[in-house]
Amino acid sequence: MKKSILFLTLFLLTVKLTLAQQDSARTMNDSVATDRMVLISTDYGDMKVKLYNATPQHRDNFIKLVAAGFYDSLLFHRVIKGFMIQGGDPESKHAPAGQMLGNGDVGYTIPAEFVDSLFHKKGALCAARTENPEKASSGCQFYIVQGQAYTPEQMNMMEMQRRMKIGEAQKVVYSTIGGTPFLDHNYTVFGEVVEGLDVIDKIAAVQTAPGDRPVQDVRMKMKVIQ
Repeated sequence: MKKSILFLTLFLLTVKLTLAQQDSARTMNDSVATDRMVLISTDYGDMKVKLYNATPQHRDNFIKLVAAGFYDSLLFHRVIKGFMIQGGDPESKHAPAGQMLGNGDVGYTIPAEFVDSLFHKKGALCAARTENPEKASSGCQFYIVQGQAYTPEQMNMMEMQRRMKIGEAQKVVYSTIGGTPFLDHNYTVFGEVVEGLDVIDKIAAVQTAPGDRPVQDVRMKMKVIQ
């Protein structure tokens, strides 16, 4: 009888330990798989952005800056219709009208994180950078792609002229949704707008001065929502 009780006790402990390990593993997997989300608010509407787990250094840096309130009240200081909207220059927060912007930074760069499946489709969140051989990213400046749609012929010509290869699945996206394929593998793509693509179009349509700065300031505010 005592042996039976001991066996049952050991069996129950084993089952409990196994379930606990499975729950722990499931929690860790859920944590890794969960997409981090950021809300970018402007006078033209909100953009909900998903950050990619495949680019962890860029993801974590962006989350750190957003959580610290770094981007609040900064400008989209460079806007080019049919191309992209750029922001994140810390010097833009108190910049008077007409001041040239784009050189502000946080004093460090992030190593490039190029992933074949992450490309410059419309709505892509990408890291700006200076010209450098490593293609390391700015620690804070970013841009969101508007781009344009390309025909198969245009993309074939682009591949020949730039000695690049555009994947077939990506060609479908570039021919319908649009984007900027010529930037692939030159700038790190680390997220995408999942809600509010129309906001990109609204900001891209504003009047700009020489240097591509909007005549009327377009400010941003960000918060981590997941």
